[in-house]
Amino acid sequence: MKRVVITGAGTINALGSSVAQTQKAMAEGVCGIGPLDIRDVDRLSVQIGAQVKDYSETAHFNRQQIALYDRFTQFTLLATREAMAQSGLKFSGELADKSGVIFGTSGGGLTTQDENYRAVYEEGKNRVHPFIVPKLMNNAAASHVSMEYNLRGPSFTVATACASSNHAMGQAFAMIRSGVATAMVTGGSESMLCFGGFKAWEGLRVMSRDACRPFSANRNGMVQGEGAGAFVFEEFEHARARGAEILAEVVGYCMTSDASDIVMPSKMGAARAISGALKDARLNPQDVGYINAHGTGTTANDKTECAAVADVFGPHADKLMMSSTKSMHGHLIGGTGAVELLACMMALKDGIVAPTIGYEEEDPECALDVVPNVAREAKVDVALSNAFAFGGLNAVLALRRLN
Repeated sequence: MKRVVITGAGTINALGSSVAQTQKAMAEGVCGIGPLDIRDVDRLSVQIGAQVKDYSETAHFNRQQIALYDRFTQFTLLATREAMAQSGLKFSGELADKSGVIFGTSGGGLTTQDENYRAVYEEGKNRVHPFIVPKLMNNAAASHVSMEYNLRGPSFTVATACASSNHAMGQAFAMIRSGVATAMVTGGSESMLCFGGFKAWEGLRVMSRDACRPFSANRNGMVQGEGAGAFVFEEFEHARARGAEILAEVVGYCMTSDASDIVMPSKMGAARAISGALKDARLNPQDVGYINAHGTGTTANDKTECAAVADVFGPHADKLMMSSTKSMHGHLIGGTGAVELLACMMALKDGIVAPTIGYEEEDPECALDVVPNVAREAKVDVALSNAFAFGGLNAVLALRRLN
C-alpha cells in the first residue's frame, strides 16, 4: 500500500481565483453569495448565487479554445493550471503512462446545453455548432486536462451529484495507493448558474432566497455556487525523491449508499461513510480535529449530518470542530468537495479553521461546535471532508497533516 500526498492545489470560485485568495477569504469569513447576473434572472423566484464575478473567458482562452470549452471546462483548466504550477510535475515517458485525471461534475456543460436549447427551441434555428457535443459532454474537462498535460493513464469523469468531487478524489487516491498510478490530477468542477439549471433546482424547493445558514435554526435552504478545485495527488516516495512541497497526506476514504430514498438523506448511510473513512485510514475518532461538513443549509441535511457525526464520534463529538464553508462559496454541486478540501488543507497546514458564517440561532438538533461566524486558530492533525449526495451516495475523505 503506497502513501498518497497532495503536491499541488488550484481553484477558481466565488471567493477567489486562486488557493491563496480562497483560503484568505475563508479565514476572514467572506461571503461570496450575492445577486445573480444571468440571462432572464427576473423570471427566477430565487435570484442569488455564489457566482464567479468579473470573469472574462477571452482573458484566458483564444477563440478556438472557447469553441470547445464550456464554462465548467474553463474553470477546470484554470484550477489545474495553478495546481500543476505548484506541483512542478512534468509528464513524459513512463510517468505519463502511469498518471491520469479523474474529475467530478454533475451537470457537465449545462451552460452550453442551455444556450443551444434556446437557439433551437426558442429562436427556431436548425443548425448548431459542430462542437456542441464535445463541449457539453461531462468528460470534456477531464479529457482536455489529459491532453493539456500529457496524462496518458487512467482518466475519466465521475457524476454522482453533490458527491462527485469526493468520489473522484477517492478513486484517484485508491489508484495511487494500490500502485496503479504514480500521480493523478483530480478534483471537481461545476457551472450550473444558467436559467435552465436554476429553474430545475427551484422546482425542488430547497433553495434559499436570501442566504445560506448551515446549522442555524433559522436556515431556509441552500445557495448554488460555481467554480472548480484541482489537486495533484502523488505517491509519497515519488514526491519526496523530487523534493516536492507536500501540502497534506490523504490517508483514507469511504463510499456508501443509503439505498433508501432519492432525495432524503440517511443518518445510517452518512455514519457508515464517516466510520468507514476512519477505519480505512486506521484512525480513532479522537484523532480527528476538524470536519468540513456537507452542511447545505437545508433542514434535512443538517440535522441528519449532525446526528451521524454524533453517532460515530460519541463523547468526542463535543470536542470536534465542524464547519460548512458552503455558507461562503455556495454549493458547487459536483465541484463542491474539491473547493471544500481547501478548508481541510488550511486547517492542517496553517492551523486556521474556516467558520460557518450566517449562523444566527442555535438548533438543538445541530448542537455541535460549528465554528460560528469567526475562524479559529487550532492545531489540527486530521481532517475529514464529508459529501452526501442526492441518490443517497456518500463519500468521505480523511486527510492528515504531515509533520
